[in-house]
Amino acid sequence: MNHFGKLFTVSIFGESHGEGLGVLIDGCPAGMPLSVEDFIVDTERRKGGLQKGTTPRQEEDLPMFKSGVFNGKTTGAPLMLLFENKNTRSGDYEKQRSVPRPGHADFVANKKFGGFEDYRGGGHFSGRLTLCLVAAGVVAKKILKGISVLAQITSIGGEKDIDKGIQRAIENKDSVGGIVECRVDGLPLGLGEPFFDSVESLISHAAFAIPAVRGVEFGTGFAAADLFGLQHNDSIENNQGKTTTNHAGGVVGGITNGNQLVFRVAIKPTSSTPKEQFTYNWETDQMENFAVRGRHDLCIALRVPPVLEAVTAMVLADLMLREQHIKRVYS
Repeated sequence: MNHFGKLFTVSIFGESHGEGLGVLIDGCPAGMPLSVEDFIVDTERRKGGLQKGTTPRQEEDLPMFKSGVFNGKTTGAPLMLLFENKNTRSGDYEKQRSVPRPGHADFVANKKFGGFEDYRGGGHFSGRLTLCLVAAGVVAKKILKGISVLAQITSIGGEKDIDKGIQRAIENKDSVGGIVECRVDGLPLGLGEPFFDSVESLISHAAFAIPAVRGVEFGTGFAAADLFGLQHNDSIENNQGKTTTNHAGGVVGGITNGNQLVFRVAIKPTSSTPKEQFTYNWETDQMENFAVRGRHDLCIALRVPPVLEAVTAMVLADLMLREQHIKRVYS
């Protein structure tokens, strides 16, 4: 349910307005330097309130090491990190409890868990939990020595000009979505497996764990459907697998081909829009006008790049460890 990976495994726990949240990482090699400072750059990038269109909620987001680190080095034991929630305002959610937010998990969570779910701030379904993913990504990136994982926003609300897209949301007092692209350089040829554990399958699986992701495409993606085979095929230049073009996005047959890994995710508009909506009230059993109150992102896509990098690094670290294991078995 909250567990991912085979050799490099990640489990996340906590709720948006609970005492805290955290991540348990198993399979982390021993002897790797690790400190609180290692996490600051990516956790700061994920934070809201640092740019227009993000939530004003501010948390320290400094990890507390509970196991797996001794004298500044990983021990090889499971690594457990905790983050505290100190800036919650749960009353906002008590007031709107009777109306599950359209587009959010409120309704399905209530039905699935029989009303026992923590609904404050979205509970376990909140984007707050992406902090745990980012923390796991920091560790995974350390395993991926010499491999660069970089994600960036390519459009907001259909606009290539990011500021213009955000301004449209502000002026309309509504939320907007966006596109985030991830590029990975330095990957070896041969990672991944055919079919179920293909690189695309695993990355897509991890990417869809990020709240608000609505689509994933690799290389030319959906545009490939409009091309002829001769246009789409990537001619191979040498025995290292370098290709003249990269329509495949660095993956063929589910396996990395030595070229740059390129993929994009589509992020939906934040469901907690300040616009008034006509929707269901489960206390009155009627539909009525409703507006979301509280602190929310107008564009959650702004905070996705470090999260997308993190889940990508998690997948690649796991695949790298698997490849090393296979080589040991057959050597």
